[in-house]
Amino acid sequence: MNTAIRLTGYAAALALVFGTAWGIGSAVGPAVAPTAAAGTGGAAAHGHGTASPGGTAADGHAHDHGAGSEPSLGLASTQAGYTFVPENTSFEVGRTAEFAFRITGSDGAPVTAFDVEHDKRLHLVVIRRDAAGFQHLHPALGPDGVWRTPLTLPGGGVWRAYADFVPTGGPALTLGTDLFVPGGFVPFTHAPSRVAEVDGYQVRLDGLLTTGGPARVFATISRGGAPVTDLEPHLGAFGHLVALRQGDLAYLHVHPDAAMPAPTDRSGPGIAFTAEIPSAGGYRLFLDFQHGGIVHTAEFTVSAPEGKQ
Repeated sequence: MNTAIRLTGYAAALALVFGTAWGIGSAVGPAVAPTAAAGTGGAAAHGHGTASPGGTAADGHAHDHGAGSEPSLGLASTQAGYTFVPENTSFEVGRTAEFAFRITGSDGAPVTAFDVEHDKRLHLVVIRRDAAGFQHLHPALGPDGVWRTPLTLPGGGVWRAYADFVPTGGPALTLGTDLFVPGGFVPFTHAPSRVAEVDGYQVRLDGLLTTGGPARVFATISRGGAPVTDLEPHLGAFGHLVALRQGDLAYLHVHPDAAMPAPTDRSGPGIAFTAEIPSAGGYRLFLDFQHGGIVHTAEFTVSAPEGKQ
């Protein structure tokens, strides 16, 4: 798995205490860039990017990260003998087209055996290089070893695609590749934000990310001034968090560290996380949660200072 991030689910009562500490009238986080609409995207013991390099994952299994035990942050298209090979990298603004790709092994042949992680054998995240237009997708794997999914890129510029997967018998990996959309491009600047307004929900992020050890952060979800206490499981968890380091878009994908909920389980209003980040700097955070059968994505922009060593 990627650089160490572990998620811990807290009791709803504790989350409610934190939820009452902030007002709905707080400043709302920035919207997605005008040229790139946001995509859509309880708890699980597994996480995409939840353990120290070469260490033990949140699921209790030791995962080897390949040569050098380097963390898998989506900055490379090849690692540990596996390669992210796109069949097409050019798209037209706003036009839906099929994105097809393969994951190949050290022999160059397509890999066809993948472990199921949070109900899927592969998670695909796509975002523009200015950290706008987040999408969390789940392609289908064909018998020829080619993954395929419809993809719409609503703005011009360079986009980053991340394949987050565990090949059977291999290490947990996140590999990345660039996609290109000709057309006008004005990079979006993300102001610091800890409160997001999305689809009528208000989501607040509390706590401070710091380096040098575990740091606690938590999200509290409300709607119309009332806490949401019936969050639904989505992909085997009550919340999914993707963190992207501003500048190079280093990728960290994490999930709550708790027993996988049953389909009928409900939780809320809080989702808590214990995170270990690779470095100080700015981060874009994307939280997926499901309510009323619909997945919503809240976005935040935070600064992570150096912590105590």
